[in-house]
Amino acid sequence: MKAMILDVDGTLWDTTGVVAEAWMQAASELMIPLDTPITADRLKQEFGKPMDEIAANLFPTLSESQRALVMESCCEYEEFYLENAREPLLFDGVKETILTLSQNYAVCIVSNCQKGYIELFLKKTGLENAITDFECFGNTRLSKGENIRLLMERAQITDAVYVGDTKGDADACTFAGIPFIFAEYGFGSPTHYAHKITRFPELLEYPF
Repeated sequence: MKAMILDVDGTLWDTTGVVAEAWMQAASELMIPLDTPITADRLKQEFGKPMDEIAANLFPTLSESQRALVMESCCEYEEFYLENAREPLLFDGVKETILTLSQNYAVCIVSNCQKGYIELFLKKTGLENAITDFECFGNTRLSKGENIRLLMERAQITDAVYVGDTKGDADACTFAGIPFIFAEYGFGSPTHYAHKITRFPELLEYPF
């Protein structure tokens, strides 16, 4: 089976503004000291990393157990804010392109996000029936490369590419042994990739 495996943040949508507001609200209510405010630009530097690494970067003065509690609260606020967001979050052409791709390939998602985030994405965008399978760090506590391999084995995928926007995505593809397609419009600037797109719909032209 052939598959296009997708990252979420910086590849399919940009939620950094909404999430920054939600996490600042959580930090404020928990009275967490911040060296600098949590902003959309700051989150763009963090998204794509495992959640425990993001927590360590945003809340360096807290213990590991304290960070876990804070991130739990942040994610609860995040879910509420995202469910109620009315502004467009998807990058141009994402939904239409995924629906078209799903007619010819398995379309899957692998992310370093928390448990429930991909489900929220699918519900928010109405793409539940277009996605064959998904996996994330919050479910397995595994690296993105390991989760790509896990998903491919589970879904019996023999030929795949991964679409993402960060160096971590590129490294995960190297680990998993599959080509990396760089979404240049996203949050990162990896230097090694097999193919580059400047708009998500360009995937329809990929010689797969």
